Amino acid sequence: MSGPEVSIIIPAYNSAKYINKAIYSALAQSIEKEIIIIDDNSQDDLVSKLKDYDFAKDTIKYIKNQVNVGVAEARNIGVDASTGKYIAFLDADDWWIDTKLKRQLELISLKKAAFSYTAREIFNDNGTSTGKIVCTKEEITYKSLLYHNCVACSSVLLKRDIALRYPMKSSDVHEDYLTWLRILKDGNSAYGLNEPLLCYRLSKNGKSRNKVKSAKMTFGVHRKLGRNCGEAFFYTASHLLHNIFR
Repeated sequence: MSGPEVSIIIPAYNSAKYINKAIYSALAQSIEKEIIIIDDNSQDDLVSKLKDYDFAKDTIKYIKNQVNVGVAEARNIGVDASTGKYIAFLDADDWWIDTKLKRQLELISLKKAAFSYTAREIFNDNGTSTGKIVCTKEEITYKSLLYHNCVACSSVLLKRDIALRYPMKSSDVHEDYLTWLRILKDGNSAYGLNEPLLCYRLSKNGKSRNKVKSAKMTFGVHRKLGRNCGEAFFYTASHLLHNIFR
C-alpha cells in the first residue's frame, strides 16, 4: 500500500481555541494525506479538542512533546514522523482554502520546484477578515528573497526529501524564512500561486504582532547567513520599508 501524497504538519502550543478550524481545512483537501499534530507540551485543553476525531479513518497522528521545544523543532519532529512524498506546514491558528494542496501539487509538478507557496488573506484573532490580501511573487530566487520574505510558512508545500535535508534550526529568529533562504541558496527553485489560498490569522501572541521583535528576528536571519552587521541591517531595513509601503 502506497503512502499519502502529502503529510500535513501542524505544530500546536496552547492552540485549543484555534486548532479545529486548522484540522477541518486540512481534512477538506482533496488529495491523499495524513495529518500530524505535534503538541508542544501545551498547558491548555488542546487534547480535549481532538477527542471527536477518528484518528485511524482520518489518518491523524498525535505526538505529545514532554517538554516545550519551540515551533522549529516541533515541525522537525513532524517531518521525521511523516510518510508522505510532500510536506505541508500549517500553523494551528491558520487554515486553508479547500483546493490549496491540489493546486500546489500541480504547480510543483509543472515547474519541477523544490517548494511552492501562495498568497494569503489576513484575518483578525476572532476569525473575521481584515479585507487585506498579501500578494506574492510567482517565482522567487535567493537574491530576491533576501530583500523581502513573501513566503508564509503555512502556505508552503515542499518535497519531503528537501524538508529532511533542510530542517528548521532555530526559533529565536524567523526559522521558516531562514530555511527558505538556505534551500534557494543551494540552487533549488520555488514558485508561487498569487491567490489567497491561505487564511492567515493575526493571533494575539503571534510574532507578526510585535514589529520590533520581528525586525530583530529578521536581522538574526541575515547574521546566521554570515552577513556582517551592516549588511544584516540593510536587508532588515528593506523588509521594514516593504511592509510599510505594500
